[in-house]
Amino acid sequence: MSVSGSITVLTLLKRRADMTKADFIAYYETHHRLIGEKVLGPWAIRYERKHLHPLDGADMDFDFDVAMEIEFPDEAAMAECFAAMADPETRRMITEDEERLFDRSRIRTFRVEQRISDMPQKG
Repeated sequence: MSVSGSITVLTLLKRRADMTKADFIAYYETHHRLIGEKVLGPWAIRYERKHLHPLDGADMDFDFDVAMEIEFPDEAAMAECFAAMADPETRRMITEDEERLFDRSRIRTFRVEQRISDMPQKG
């Protein structure tokens, strides 16, 4: 759940075609995640990876493998983080690791506008 006034960025990511889903998750969670924590740490208040597993079990080419959410306390923190990520050395570090993991042509990033329904409780 978002903190009031916070900004959530959602990125959909597809693994490289030569990686199994298990290898993808293992590398993401033991390597790439650490880069994210280092880079996002000073600004983000939440960094979450939601690994996607199709309910029908079919792995389609057009599917994504993970939905990554980053939550910032406000616009200023998000802008500062993105500016820091544009630093050439930081950008190189991120890009080199992304190339080991993702089909970079498929990366899609969105700003999330959230609506939450109050659901009736059973019984």
